[in-house]
Amino acid sequence: MRDDIRDYLAELVRRSRDVLGDDLVGAYAAGSVGLGAYQPGRSDVDVALVVAGPLPEGAKRILVERLRHESLPCPARGLELVVYGRDVAASGAPEPGFEVELNTGATMPFRATYDPADRPAADGRFWYALDRSILRQSGLTLLGPPAADVFADPSPRALRALLADALRWWLALPTPPGDAPAPGAEDAVLGACRALVRHRDGVWLGKVDAGLRVAADDPDAALIRASIEARRGGTPPSGPAARAFQRRVLDRITAD
Repeated sequence: MRDDIRDYLAELVRRSRDVLGDDLVGAYAAGSVGLGAYQPGRSDVDVALVVAGPLPEGAKRILVERLRHESLPCPARGLELVVYGRDVAASGAPEPGFEVELNTGATMPFRATYDPADRPAADGRFWYALDRSILRQSGLTLLGPPAADVFADPSPRALRALLADALRWWLALPTPPGDAPAPGAEDAVLGACRALVRHRDGVWLGKVDAGLRVAADDPDAALIRASIEARRGGTPPSGPAARAFQRRVLDRITAD
């Protein structure tokens, strides 16, 4: 882990403990940091906090004020933080179930959500259970018991539905028509690869690693490799090409 990320996470945990005290059960690095796929300049810092039970509204708002970028500058693109109750983390439920969600960073729109009911449906409600599944496998423990002892996977049926919902969400995003490069299409392609690897092989990988695994025997290997290169500054694929690949992955996941 980069020194600036390590120092940032240590201070984030310290501040969280100051606010939450003994209610803080654990703190875990998720996403690209947990998967060993952090890419400077592109990746976010994803953190999950687990608390003993429901948080008072005041504690939620104080936590947000102590951790937002203006108070604790994030060295990455931004911080995506989610706080879960211990029972929700261990439930394997497909619902969001969070206590508070915070998105904050120099190049990230600020968002603080204090109740899952306030989360816009158009932004996707599938992220949370998928993130908790990734945490169970690869969460990096910053405080508390091992992530595998705290987080649970959804049932196989629920997981397949969540992966399909994620693909449909990506497919609903606007993209330029025609064969022109579509910025962001590379993430759509590699996100589909990650979903396919989890469904097919039962393991979560970072987007690039998932793309490399799928490209080894996939007819769209050239598209996948171009998407990997786009994350390194190359030209992204076109919107229609990305969508065709996503639809094929969606059909595979929903048909199995």
